Amino acid sequence: MRSERQELRYVYEGWEGYNLSLIHAVRDLTFDQFAFRSVPGMRSVGELAWHIADGRVDWFQRISPERCAPLRNQIDLRNGQPPSHFSSESLAGWLQATWAMIDETIGQWTVDDLGETYSHVYHGHVYVVSRQWTIWRIMAHDIHHGGQLSELLAMQDIFPTDLTLLGGHLTEPPKVAS
Repeated sequence: MRSERQELRYVYEGWEGYNLSLIHAVRDLTFDQFAFRSVPGMRSVGELAWHIADGRVDWFQRISPERCAPLRNQIDLRNGQPPSHFSSESLAGWLQATWAMIDETIGQWTVDDLGETYSHVYHGHVYVVSRQWTIWRIMAHDIHHGGQLSELLAMQDIFPTDLTLLGGHLTEPPKVAS
């Protein structure tokens, strides 16, 4: 039987594997591959990877500000802008650092902690938002932009197996015993 602490990690099992598929997709790219964009005005590969990591911090500061403060401070030093010179090491590092922030929290919270709420103002309306809603928002953001990243890489004849053929799902389910 799972304990309460393990249960929350169990609920989000697989997300860490998706994060690894993102890291594997960007970690060996060149500057030109990072700079690629499908059309002018759309995000480049590097900007998408940065946006995924930045989005995690942006939303996470609402539910666990103490855990994201160091990352928020580093982003604020750049005025919220992605690094001007992308490297595989820096982008993979940002994805890993933001995942560590998430993983630490879901490792300490229980399912009951997901019901805690905060106020969020959007387009002049005040919403009561739960931690559960926010975490789902972050996961959906990762998946949405990870799909865009996969498409931009495919346009360059780059097919990271983890993100394309495996759909970003690196956590293999148990096999039936024979």
